[in-house]
Amino acid sequence: MIKYKISLSNSAEKALKKIPKNDVRRVLAKLESLTIDPFPDGCKKLEGEAHAFRVRVGIYRIIYDVIGTDLIIFVLKIAHRKDAYR
Repeated sequence: MIKYKISLSNSAEKALKKIPKNDVRRVLAKLESLTIDPFPDGCKKLEGEAHAFRVRVGIYRIIYDVIGTDLIIFVLKIAHRKDAYR
């Protein structure tokens, strides 16, 4: 089984620290599931971006890029849904 590695941007790391703990658990569980399937049901490609995708976790959005040649999922942003696309 191919397993991707997760890499967080600095802003994604800072955002994780500001999210309530029970939501952080859900976000981390979703990130772990992305290592096995980087394109799960409900995943959408963002328009205007070359390789960016988003996945929903409750009221939060994880915006990430899949680097297939290196098997890396680079998390660009983790944000509340009202701020995710700004």
